[in-house]
Amino acid sequence: MSGPGEDFIYVRERRLPYTTFDADNHLYETRDALTKFLPREYEGVIKYVEVNGRTKLAIRDKISEYIPNPTFAKVAVPGGYGRDITKGSGKPTAGDPRLGLAKVRAMPGIDAFFDPEPRLALMKDMGIDRTLLWPTLASVLEGRVADDPDVAVAVVHALNQWMHEHWSFVYSDAIYATPIISLAAGNDRAIEELEYVSERGAKIFLLRIAPVPTWKGRKSFALAEFDPFWERVQELDLVVGMHSGDGDDPQRYMNEWDGIGSDPLPFAHPGSPAFSKLAVERSLVQDGVASIIGHGLATRFPKLKFMPVEFQATWIRPFVQRLRAAYEESPVLFDEDPFEVFTRNIYVHTFHEPDPKGLLDMGIPADRLMFGSDFPHPEGMADPLAYSEVVADLPEETQALIMGGTIEKAMNVGKYAA
Repeated sequence: MSGPGEDFIYVRERRLPYTTFDADNHLYETRDALTKFLPREYEGVIKYVEVNGRTKLAIRDKISEYIPNPTFAKVAVPGGYGRDITKGSGKPTAGDPRLGLAKVRAMPGIDAFFDPEPRLALMKDMGIDRTLLWPTLASVLEGRVADDPDVAVAVVHALNQWMHEHWSFVYSDAIYATPIISLAAGNDRAIEELEYVSERGAKIFLLRIAPVPTWKGRKSFALAEFDPFWERVQELDLVVGMHSGDGDDPQRYMNEWDGIGSDPLPFAHPGSPAFSKLAVERSLVQDGVASIIGHGLATRFPKLKFMPVEFQATWIRPFVQRLRAAYEESPVLFDEDPFEVFTRNIYVHTFHEPDPKGLLDMGIPADRLMFGSDFPHPEGMADPLAYSEVVADLPEETQALIMGGTIEKAMNVGKYAA
């Protein structure tokens, strides 16, 4: 592993008149991340195996292709899909295999992708003051052990232990890692994990945005049976992070149409790009937010803060239109105006959003909008703070919120620290 070298290009030490907080950076897990702290009774649940000369991840002896190279010895070049939001709509221009475009260029995994000290140095070089740091390999877990919640919870806790040891949950008031909480084994186990990460300084946790695979079947995390957990989340004032990943059901359905099996393959999808483009889209983020509002979770706990990130911002406008239309047509269905709930409880990631002013004009407050680069993933931005060019025509106070103040305020850090 090494320094950045010539593999990706960014503007060094970009000078902005406000502090920055990236909503979406990723770590790459080391090979022992899922196994180092796994209890002996679960030994063998997670394995690295060799297949035709390549290392693959096997979960309960089933090989997953979800992450093509789970050792991250080689990774896609940051921003390799060519989504330069400063030059248009942020649509891929090169490299995205999901759209049948050329294969993205690879590079060796560098120290800053794996370890906190070099990552902090790279952030400073880029001009990023703070970032949320999401796992990468973790997105493969919960959906693949859905029939055994105890396994899910055990592996999640082991990963959280590794994350705390390796990165800490808050590193140098700059890197805010996102440990995972699973509700699969019920409220007591989830609250126990919540207390564990909170006691170790976590400001945010990651909850899978999909129905919870419990012993009694799949069900929304927003149902009242999980209220003891949500009551404790509200008391601790932790932010609920919700990242795109293996929500599995919509992708599995699409895979069946393509005839390519059940394993979601987001980074090297061998199905038909044209079919995917034409098929009716299911949206995990829209369904998840609809559940938060429609199942009354945000009304029962109005101080909860939900941050879904790395979902293309194209979901926002149609969802807001649907909220308003539903309330106008059937206000009796709601205890509160659902759009007011949305703007109170949901923080919106302007991921590849070319017109943040349009979102403001829709009535979404500036302190609910946040930029995030998805660095160092190929579908993200190689130069995270280039998004400052997209918001440059907005008032400086609004720029400061979108580029960092919104998250600082939500997480009570920086100038908003207690």
